[in-house]
Amino acid sequence: MAPLGRPSRRLRDAFRASLSITTACVVPGLPLQTEAFVLLKRPPADSFQSLTVFSAEHGSLLALQRVSKKTSADTVMLDLFDEVTLSLESRNQGQTWFVKEARIITRQADIGRSYETLRLASALASLVARNPVSEDSRQDVATLLRQAFAAFAAGARPDLVWFKSLYRFARDEGYPLKEHWFLTLPAADRAAVAGLLNRPLAEQDGTVEAVARLTERLANYLRGHTEIVVE
Repeated sequence: MAPLGRPSRRLRDAFRASLSITTACVVPGLPLQTEAFVLLKRPPADSFQSLTVFSAEHGSLLALQRVSKKTSADTVMLDLFDEVTLSLESRNQGQTWFVKEARIITRQADIGRSYETLRLASALASLVARNPVSEDSRQDVATLLRQAFAAFAAGARPDLVWFKSLYRFARDEGYPLKEHWFLTLPAADRAAVAGLLNRPLAEQDGTVEAVARLTERLANYLRGHTEIVVE
């Protein structure tokens, strides 16, 4: 018989086994703190809102935010084009992330006041979400998103913002647009493109038709000569 006050070996072994089982079942989540832009927002399912966010540090992330039936003053529901600070947690090695906390840095609500602005801002967001961004250019892409979303919200011509953004995105991904695509254009188009890229938005005077034609030429070049997926 075991001495009084001391558990038997069988009890000690059973207790240790139970601890092992408990430890194996409770897997700590992988935490992540980051600033990001909300690029895609899908319809809620199973009490969660599915989002694609872009971080300058980590690239595109799939995030799930719980949709609460009871809202309070502290509830922050993320929306398209938000720049946010996120506290995330993953239990599947970073394949999906649950939003634990969110804080809005900038909300570009004015983008939604114009259908064309909303359409082209969404095109930019989808472009970044759809295409893997190399680690070396993530910071440049984050700067592009910040500046472009601000320009869309401020009421700049959306077709001009979209053209500049599409060009910058491809250039920052390392494609030789100036050295190749630009040189394939007729002289008049080269002059027009130079003006679109180098002049401030407020000083642009290109017609809607001309900008649309040059944007389509750029998009077709990217489809045919790069790995960038353009709608």
